[in-house]
This record gives sequence, structure tokens and C-alpha cells, in this order.
Amino acid sequence: MQYCCMVMRINIDCNGCYRKVRRALLDMQELESHLIEKKMCRVSVSGNFIPRDLAIKIRKKTNRRVEILEIHEFSSNNNNIIEGHQEQLLQDQRPQNQMMGSWNLISKQNRCATYVT
Repeated sequence: MQYCCMVMRINIDCNGCYRKVRRALLDMQELESHLIEKKMCRVSVSGNFIPRDLAIKIRKKTNRRVEILEIHEFSSNNNNIIEGHQEQLLQDQRPQNQMMGSWNLISKQNRCATYVT
């Protein structure tokens, strides 16, 4: 089993269908996260699973037709690249937060100056 992200189309007509799909996804231990887009009739899942087996399991539990739209499989090398990219994004955001903090300090000083005069 590999870490996978999969997007499926499942017909979700009403709140009862939504609940049935949600309960089926919550019962599956191999899933780490899921996202149900009710209006688009799409379900995105991620975790350690075999995509075809998971789709069959969802079909049996919900009695709804399941159509696989996209599958992204990640190996251990890809996970390192993704984690490195996330760390780079966090480092890029830190200077912006520091700049905003200094701007807030300056704006507070200006307010104090205007109130004092």
C-alpha cells in the first residue's frame, strides 16, 4: 500500500446520501482525511490504501455508484519533496509576518503620537 490521494464522483442527491457516504468514510481506518463536495458530487480521500479496493469498499457500504476521476500516488521520495516544499513555504511566510508585526508597531506609535499632540 502507498500513500494515495483519490478523487471520486459519487451521486449525492440528498442529506441522507451525504450521511451514508460520510459514515462509510469515517469507518474506514486506512483513510487519513476526506473531503465531500456535495454540490459537485465529488469525494476526495487521502491515506494508505489501494484505490480500486477502496472504491469497491465504498460501493458496497453505500450502495452508490463510484467513479474514480483522479488518482495521485506518492512514494517515499515524493513525500520528502512535498515536506521540503512545505518547509520552504513556511520560511517564505515568516518574513512577511515579521514585517506586518513591525508595521503594526509603527502604526500604534503613530496613533499614540497623534493622541498625545
